[in-house]
Amino acid sequence: MAAWKTGVFAAAVVAAVVCTVAAAASKFDGVVQPSWANDHVVYEGDLLKLRLDTSSGGGFASKNRFLYGKATADLKLVPGDSAGVVTAFYLSSAGDKHNEFDFEFLGNVTGEPYLVQTNLYIDGVGNREQRIDLWFDPTADFHTYSVLWNPSQVVFLVDDTPIRVYENKTATKGHHHRHPNSTTTPDIAFPSPQPMAVYSSIWNADDWATRGGLVKTDWSHAPFVATFRDVSVEGCAWAPDAADSDAGEVARCTGTQWGKEGRYWWKEKDMQELSVHQTHQLVWARAHHLVYDYCVDTDRFPVQPPECAGR
Repeated sequence: MAAWKTGVFAAAVVAAVVCTVAAAASKFDGVVQPSWANDHVVYEGDLLKLRLDTSSGGGFASKNRFLYGKATADLKLVPGDSAGVVTAFYLSSAGDKHNEFDFEFLGNVTGEPYLVQTNLYIDGVGNREQRIDLWFDPTADFHTYSVLWNPSQVVFLVDDTPIRVYENKTATKGHHHRHPNSTTTPDIAFPSPQPMAVYSSIWNADDWATRGGLVKTDWSHAPFVATFRDVSVEGCAWAPDAADSDAGEVARCTGTQWGKEGRYWWKEKDMQELSVHQTHQLVWARAHHLVYDYCVDTDRFPVQPPECAGR
C-alpha cells in the first residue's frame, strides 16, 4: 500500500543471528544476535529458522534499539500439529516499567485455524490481548507481519492490512477523519518514549496457548520450526551509549522529522492515522476474524478499560 511507503524498505536493516552460511552472513551479520539457545537459531541458505524441541526453544534480538519506526518480519509458521507452541515477534524496552508490542502466533492441532494474539504493555502493564484467526494458511508460505510505532499510534499489520490500532488519545490531534472532535484524555495510557529492541522467539506454552492449555504439545512432531525469510527495522536508532531515558535522544527522535539517519517518514502526517482504505480494512478484519477482545471481556474487566470506551 502506498500509504505505508513500502518502497522505502528496500534498504531497511535486516536482522539475523550467528551465521553458518557465508551467503547468509553477508545478509544478516552484525545486526541481531541470539538472545538464548544459540544452537536452536539456525540458517539454511538465506533463511533464518528458530527451532523448538524437548531440550529448548530459541530466540534472537536486534543489536540496536529504536525510538519509533516500523519493524517487519516475513515469516512462515510451524506447519502441522503445532499445539502448545508459540512463536513471537515483538518490540520491547527494558525494566519494570517497560513497553512492549507483541505478535504471538499460537500453535494449533492440524486443520484448526492458527490464532494470532496481539498485546501491548504500557509502563509494565499488559492484559490488552486481542486474537484473530488468519484468512490464509500461515504455514504454507511466507507472510508479512509488521508493527508501526510513532507518537500518534501503534498499528499491527498482516500483509499490510491493519488488524489492530492503539491510538494516542492523550494528545490533541486536531481534525481526525475517525475522531473529528478528539480532545486530550490524560487518563488513557499510551507508550512513553522508551527505546525498544526487536525480538523473536519460539517456546513451549502448552499450559495456555491452545484451547486454554487443554491441548498439550505432541513432542513426536518435534522439532517445531518457524522460518524467517526477512526481518527488517526502520526507525530512529538509539545511540548505543545512551541511557534509556536520555533526554537528548528522546528529543532527537521525537522533536523533528529530520536527523542524521534521514527523514523520519514514520512520523509524517499520513502515518499519524489510518487512511480511509486502511480503516475499511481494519473494520473488515475485526468483523470477520476477531475471536477475542479484552475490551468486551466483562469477566476479566467488570469495569471496561478506559481506552476501550466507545467501542
